[in-house]
Order: sequence, then C-alpha cells, then structure tokens
Amino acid sequence: MTTTASPAAPSAPTAPATAPPPHPTSGWGSTPRGLRVWGALAAVVTALTGLFGVLAVSSQSLAVEDARDAAAQLVGLQDARNQLVAADAAATTAFLVGGLEPVELRTRYDAAVDAGAQALTSLAATGPDGADGLAAVSADLTRYTGLVEQARANNRQGFPVASAYLEEASAVLRDDVVPALDALVAAEQQQVDDEIATARFAAPMVVAVAVLALVVLALVQVWVARRTRRTFNVGLVAATVAVVLVGAVGGAVLGGAGARAAQVRDDAYRATVQTSQAFALVNDARSQEAFTLIRRGSGASYEETFRANVADARTALERDGVRLDGSLVDRLDAWVAAHDEVRQRDDDGDWDGAVAFVTSDDPGAPPALFDALSGALAAAVDAGGQQVADGLRPAGAWLGWALLAVGGAGAVLAWTGLRPRREEYR
Repeated sequence: MTTTASPAAPSAPTAPATAPPPHPTSGWGSTPRGLRVWGALAAVVTALTGLFGVLAVSSQSLAVEDARDAAAQLVGLQDARNQLVAADAAATTAFLVGGLEPVELRTRYDAAVDAGAQALTSLAATGPDGADGLAAVSADLTRYTGLVEQARANNRQGFPVASAYLEEASAVLRDDVVPALDALVAAEQQQVDDEIATARFAAPMVVAVAVLALVVLALVQVWVARRTRRTFNVGLVAATVAVVLVGAVGGAVLGGAGARAAQVRDDAYRATVQTSQAFALVNDARSQEAFTLIRRGSGASYEETFRANVADARTALERDGVRLDGSLVDRLDAWVAAHDEVRQRDDDGDWDGAVAFVTSDDPGAPPALFDALSGALAAAVDAGGQQVADGLRPAGAWLGWALLAVGGAGAVLAWTGLRPRREEYR
C-alpha cells in the first residue's frame, strides 16, 4: 500500500520590522523642546504686555503733567501781557487829565507794571525754553516805562511833546512787547496740543499690544493642544485672562484719562485762552479810546483800531457762534455804548465834555463800565486757569503697578502651567 504525503502547510508571513521611535528629546520639533520654547514665548509675551502697560501709564502721566505745566505757563504769559496792556490803558487815560495825573490811575499803572515785570521774572525761572524771549521782553518793558516817565514829566509841565513820548511808549508795547509774548503763547499752545495727543495715544497702544499678545498665546495654545491631546492648558488660559485684563482695564482707564484731558483742552482751556485774549484786546481798546482824544481831531486811526479790537474781543468771547459767557458780552456792549457817547461829544465839537465823560466817576461813564468789564474778564481767566489745572490729571500710579503685577502673574502661570507636560518627558 502506497502512502502519499500531504503537502506542508504554508508558513505565516513574517511581520516587517518596525523602526524604533525617535527619542522624545531629539530635534527642534520635538514635543519636550517645543514645550520649553513655546512656554517661554508665552511667558515673555505676557510679561511684556504688563511691562508695556506700566510704560504706557508712565508716558501718559508725563504727557498730561507736561500739558498742565505748558497750560500754566501759557496762562502766566497771557497774564503778564494783560497786566502790561492794562498798565498802558491806565497811563493813557491818566494822560487826559493833564498836569498831575489822578492818584488812582497812577497807582493802577504802577501795580500793573510791577505785576507784569514780576510775572516775566517768574516765567523765565519756570520755563527756561523761553528765557531768551522773556529777557528781550523785559528789555522792551524797561524802554516802555522810560518813555512813559518822560511823557509824564513833560505832561506835568504842559509840554506838547509829552503826547509824542506817550505814543511812542504805546507803540513799543503794541509792536514789540505784545507780539513777543504772543509768540511765546503760541509755542505753549502747540505744546499743550502735542502733549494731549501723546496722552490720548497711550490707550490704543496698550490695546494693540494686548491683541498681539493674544494672537501669540492662541498659537501657543493650539500647538500645545495638538501635541498633548488636551484642549486647554490652565496656565495658558490664565495668561490669556491676564492679557485681556491688561488690555481692557489699561485701555479703559488710559482712554478715559486721555478723553478727559482732551475735553479740558476743548472746553476750559480754550475758553480761558480766548477770554484772556479778549481781556488784552479791550484794554488795548481803552488805550486807543484815550488816544482818540489826546490827538484832538486826528485820532481817526485810533478809532479804527478801537473798533477792530472790540470786534475781535467779541469774536474771542464766542465759539462757533455761541457766547462763552453772555454777561461778558453784555458788559462789553455797555462799555462800547458809553464810548459811542464819548465819540459823539467829541465829533460835535465838545472835546472838554468828551474828556470829562471819559474820566468821570459816574457809574454809567466809561471808566466804571470798563472796570466792570475788565474785572469780570480777569476773574473768568483766573477761574478758567484753575479749572484747567484741576482737570488735567493723569491716571493714578496704581494703574501701572497693577498692570505690571497682572502681566507678571500671567507670565508665571503660563510657564508653570506647562510644567506637568514637560515632566512627562523626563
């Protein structure tokens, strides 16, 4: 019997050999190294956001303080100018009396000149940038007072040349002193505008930096989620919250401070500058009023200047067609009406009557009405200057330290939050 051998069963296929996995700590793209690099990036970005917040607070505080100092310097310059113009108004009005001028007007002149000179000295000490210009103004002021004294001496003796000295003195004030002070005022105005613009720039910059930091943190979170198979990392979430707080709180508080500074500039500051300008204009107009009579028959050009000054003063007391203070305009109109009566008497040939009225103590005469107007303008300028000083206040220093603390805490949490993942690869 023949036995047939059955065929051998086929052998199972041999599984292909698998390559050994790469070492988890090798290469820049490895998870452990990536956790260190991305974690450090998240911590640095969060810390820098807090640091930028404190720098923005400091920058805005300096800008607001500089704006307040520049506004105070501007008000001081205008006050010096106003004092000197008021002194000239007193000197020219006193000249109408002839001989020995009234004690009240002489006292007013001396007090205004002294106040103006002291203001110039104080301004030169507090604002060194304009020291050279103020020195030139002081020199012109000395020349002005010398000419006034010559005019007074000749007027006491009845010499006609006295009016020429007085006219030259007023020309020095109008053509040299006032323009120089106005140029310094314009420079301070520009600085106020520039500093407030800087203060308003702080808030959007903090928000922009916070947004950039959030983008970086989002990228880090995505990378960590893909590598660790965990949707959120608590430390990175905490860092994100810290950045949001820095951007939101810093942006809101700095934005509010910048908006308040701009509001002060547009309201109290502008009104103070315009009212101060009106004060100077009406005091110069008072001098022109006196010259229309001093020149006896040849004062038409002074009357034109008077009218121009009054028109400019009325414009200065309005903004966009709305009166800043209706009572000031009413006082201006009352004084101008009294001036019209002076001109009417003089034009009718009653020069003595015009002089008597323009130097009268009557409550309805030009002196009383002018004093009421000038005093009200001066009080408005003082009140406005105080409002500007009170309104230009920076955000508290606490904000900067708070933002820095929040950013620092977020940075620590960002780094320590990834520590458990890094420990898995040790």
